[in-house]
Amino acid sequence: MKYVAIRLLMCLVAGLAGAAAHADEPPKLAPLPSFEICIDKELARFERALTRHHASQRAGSAVQEFEIGGVTGVDLCGAIGITNCDRSGDTIPCQRDLRLRQEALFARVSAALPHPDAIVGGQQNWLGDLYARVFALAHGGSAGPDCAGDHEARQVWCESWEANRTLASAILAWQVARYLGQVPSAIAQGWAHEPPPTRPRARGDAA
Repeated sequence: MKYVAIRLLMCLVAGLAGAAAHADEPPKLAPLPSFEICIDKELARFERALTRHHASQRAGSAVQEFEIGGVTGVDLCGAIGITNCDRSGDTIPCQRDLRLRQEALFARVSAALPHPDAIVGGQQNWLGDLYARVFALAHGGSAGPDCAGDHEARQVWCESWEANRTLASAILAWQVARYLGQVPSAIAQGWAHEPPPTRPRARGDAA
């Protein structure tokens, strides 16, 4: 009996040690889309919501609620890009490249925005006024080097976020112009692409 008890104790210790070793392993992280694919998905979501909204207007049915000033999806894509850089093992060069990619996209979006004088608001003059304001915001200059003076890792992180906020301002202006029917889709303008199809969840995948 003593031998059996010792064997059971050894098995218990081994099991606990294995569990502890497993607990020390980093959790397996789900892959994230690239920044560009995330933006493409966000723009596709906007287009779907806009289509439903206009369809309900034409049908005379209850107009579906439509969020015209929401760019939280752009924020999310910026966070995903930064997270991918953190996971890359080469964070600082990755963050710098992410900033450049966001700045390049901002340049393409802002170049596609019509001047406020060319916007026809019809009876929705408040939207014309809104567009003029967000257009000015998208084309505004920085008040200064907000990210300067910090250590390198935090500075490149800050610069990525600053680039994302500037991009979000331009996309906000584009959304208002798109709502007013003054610009074509981002895909038609050439600064976005059709997002890849969403893979169906396998049975048993986490919700």
